[in-house]
Amino acid sequence: MHTHANLQPFNTFGIQAQAAQLAEAHSVDEMRTLIDAHGTPDLVLGGGSNVLLRGDVDGFVLVNRIPGVEVVSQEGDRVRVRVGGGVVWHDFVLHCIDQGWAGVENLSLIPGSVGAAPMQNIGAYGVEIKDVFHRLEALHMASGEVHTFNHQACAFGYRESVFKRALKGQHIITHVEFDLSLTPTFHTEYGAIQAELETMGVTELSIRAISDAVIRIRQSKLPDPAQIGNAGSFFKNPVVPHAEYERIREAHPNVVAYPAGEGHMKLAAGWLIDQAGWKGHLRGTHGVHDRQALVLVNHGGAQGQDIWQLSEDILQDVKTRYGVTLEREVNIIG
Repeated sequence: MHTHANLQPFNTFGIQAQAAQLAEAHSVDEMRTLIDAHGTPDLVLGGGSNVLLRGDVDGFVLVNRIPGVEVVSQEGDRVRVRVGGGVVWHDFVLHCIDQGWAGVENLSLIPGSVGAAPMQNIGAYGVEIKDVFHRLEALHMASGEVHTFNHQACAFGYRESVFKRALKGQHIITHVEFDLSLTPTFHTEYGAIQAELETMGVTELSIRAISDAVIRIRQSKLPDPAQIGNAGSFFKNPVVPHAEYERIREAHPNVVAYPAGEGHMKLAAGWLIDQAGWKGHLRGTHGVHDRQALVLVNHGGAQGQDIWQLSEDILQDVKTRYGVTLEREVNIIG
């Protein structure tokens, strides 16, 4: 247990904040022991890649470091694996590729931990966690019991799950099981994957080639948190009724949008923010990334409140210009 702990190494925004108490847990039993001794954590962190700390945490911060990747079962070409919540997500993806397990290659280079992945239902390039998810185990902090959640119980949505809504702050996801395959189904139709594969000279598809293409695309568009503080996409793409989309398209014929189920369209939040003039916006210590308008960045020395205020200004401007209410994808702490 550390007191007056610096939280800067534990959040990818690189925000300077303090926790009154901080401890790292490498097993469920260690989590139970810490909670028994210090009470329910005020904040649970994994990779710290999807949080914005608006200030100090005047309480107990618990960091999930549970390790491990194990094969639970294999039948035919189907492989089920159980992964510790503290495993770095991209390390898990690379391990899957090395083993020939297909299903998560489109999710390469997404920052964060395995335990946070289903909470956020992370997704990229046409694939979401829910597509390969089997079940998870989560420690119920109040009772110390481990509860199991199947696909339905997680109530997955667009960057959503039951852990961000009805059960927010009640559990720590300790292990996640994924259903993967030895026979890949390639997803290359989304974004620039196909074009990137052609640029790479790939003539025979493989999960490694797709992973490499995704990594190249992400590195060309998104800043490395090790170089410049950020939490990836800060805003969700808003889903609107088709009538609202038509209203926006009439005023802005070039609006970028995608079908999102019957009667709805998903607007590209990055396009809205870019067209409103925010891409590359600079406020000294922080601003909007100059290559991706969805990403807010800490150039060094920014406070969490500064970045939050920038996000609020963007939300209000987009609402005024387009009549669309953006929603933050990043979890705001404090």
